[in-house]
Amino acid sequence: MAGTLPFLTPVREAFRALDETIRQQLHSDVALVRTIADYLIAAGGKRLRPAVHLLAAGACGYEGQDRVTLAAVIEFIHSATLLHDDVVDESDLRRGKRTANAVFGNAASVLVGDFLYSRSFELMVSVGRMRVMEILAKTTNAIAEGEVLQLMNCGNPEVTWDDYFRVIDYKTAKLFEASAQLGAVVADAPPTVESALATYGRHLGIAFQIADDVLDYTADEAQLGKHLGDDLAEGKPTYPLLYVLEQGSEAQKALIREVIEAGARERLDAVVAAVEACGAIAASYDAARCHAETAKTALAALPSSPCRESLLQLADFAVERTF
Repeated sequence: MAGTLPFLTPVREAFRALDETIRQQLHSDVALVRTIADYLIAAGGKRLRPAVHLLAAGACGYEGQDRVTLAAVIEFIHSATLLHDDVVDESDLRRGKRTANAVFGNAASVLVGDFLYSRSFELMVSVGRMRVMEILAKTTNAIAEGEVLQLMNCGNPEVTWDDYFRVIDYKTAKLFEASAQLGAVVADAPPTVESALATYGRHLGIAFQIADDVLDYTADEAQLGKHLGDDLAEGKPTYPLLYVLEQGSEAQKALIREVIEAGARERLDAVVAAVEACGAIAASYDAARCHAETAKTALAALPSSPCRESLLQLADFAVERTF
C-alpha cells in the first residue's frame, strides 16, 4: 500500500525490488510457513517502516542493494510483531482480512512469527555491518519489552503519561527510529546525520502511534481495516483516554476508569462521546502534530532532495491519515 502513496515516488523502483525480495526470502520448504507467508503478502499493508528506511537512505545519497535488504528485514520484524500481537490481543481482523491466527490458529501464527524474526536476522547478517546488527538487536529487544509493558498496563487506569510514552516509544517508535537511522548507516553518513535521522524516526513513530490511538475511536471501520474499539476491548489506556482521566468531568473520569478496567467495547459510543466532549481528540492530534514537527525539524541536517521532501510529507501523513 505504501508503494502507491504519491509522495513515495522517489523510491518506487526500490519498492518493486523490495516486493521481490520479500517473496524470495519468505520461501520455505515447510508448507505451512509458505501458506501463512503468502497470506501475509496478500493482506498487504502500509509498509511505512521500510518506506522510511528507503527514503532515508535515498536522502543520504545511497541507492545500493543493502537498502532493499534492510527494508525487507524491517518489514519482517514488523510482520512478526503483528503475528504475535494478534495472538496476544485475540484479534480476528487486520487490514480488512481475518488475522492469521483466526485462520491458521495461534500456535502456527506464533511459530511463523518466530520464522520471520529468524529470517530477518539471517538477512541482516548478510549485509555484513556490525552497526546494523547492533541497532536491530537493540530494537527487537526494546519491542519485546514494550509488548510486555503494554500487557502490564492493560486494565490499569492508574497508568501515567510516562508509562504510556514508554510503551509507545519501545513498541512503535523504536522500529521507526531504526528504519530511519539505518538509512544513514548503509550510506556511511556522518554521525550527525545518523543522529538526526534517528530523531526523525523516533518522533515520527510517536506521532504515528498517537494518531493510531485516535483512529480506534474515530475512523471508518471499513477503511481502517480492523474493528473500532479494539484498544478499548483490551483495556489499553491510550492517549485520548488518559487525557479524559486528566481533564474530564468526574462522570467522564469514572466512565473511562470503568471501561479500562473492564475492557468494555460495548461502551464504545459512550467513550467516543466523552473523548469528544472534553477535547481529547483535538488534544491527541495536537500532540501527534507536535511530534511530527519535531521529526521534520530534525531533517534540517540533511541536504535538500526529493527523498528528504518525501520524509517531510510522510511526517504529515502519519498524523493526518485515515487508515
